Amino acid sequence: TAGGRVSYRRAGAGPVTVLLHGIGSASGSWLAQLQGLRGEKSVLAWDAPGYGLSDGLRAEKPEPRDYGQRLWEWLDAMCLSESAVTLVGHSLGALMAASAAALRPERVVRLVLLSPALGYGQSSEAIRETRLHERLTALKALGPQGIAERRCKAMVSAHADADLVEYVRLIMAEIRPAGYTQAAHMLAGAHLATEVRDVRCPILVASGAADTITPKDACEGFAKAQQIPYRDLGPVGHACALEAADAVNQLLMNGEAE
Repeated sequence: TAGGRVSYRRAGAGPVTVLLHGIGSASGSWLAQLQGLRGEKSVLAWDAPGYGLSDGLRAEKPEPRDYGQRLWEWLDAMCLSESAVTLVGHSLGALMAASAAALRPERVVRLVLLSPALGYGQSSEAIRETRLHERLTALKALGPQGIAERRCKAMVSAHADADLVEYVRLIMAEIRPAGYTQAAHMLAGAHLATEVRDVRCPILVASGAADTITPKDACEGFAKAQQIPYRDLGPVGHACALEAADAVNQLLMNGEAE
């Protein structure tokens, strides 16, 4: 793209659904959707700037719109400029997806926010700096492998299968420090309520009841405050697209937010 290389995974044919992962994830976090939806949809899962083989952003401290702009450059490079898409953002990816939907409202038919990160943009400076410092200090002290070892179990519910926990760990261990650092800065300064303000298409919020990273009460409260429909995905954790694959796939198969 004009802004740099974008790596991605693609499966299926039909209406386009674009999947945007969270801060400790990658395109492989959407494995269940790439496999489960390919019979009905064209499913595209990117590696966000600075993740996988994707080039990072130029801005040292990017904003959601920087990721949104790169997304549209990518889809244009894929010759999808005439396609209306469904955008699906998980966790930090919800901020990216919402910003992208606001940037090109005519090209988005539906926005789905899974376990959305609300951002710290409206928090006090002290809170923003503390949250950012915690992430970057852990990255420096532990590295991607150490963060993955520490955080993988927190991504799923207590009853998640051991193979799922290991898969989450493997993906998290592949994060690139520079891309993670940019994403952490974006999270510290972003505010999801601001990003969805200019979105015109139907929006749906969904999360798991066992999510300790973006708790159900926060996700449901955000949806209620914004007058957006909310769906409970059941007793699953933060990595809901993997742990509640059938429920998420069914939600994405529906054409509109209910």
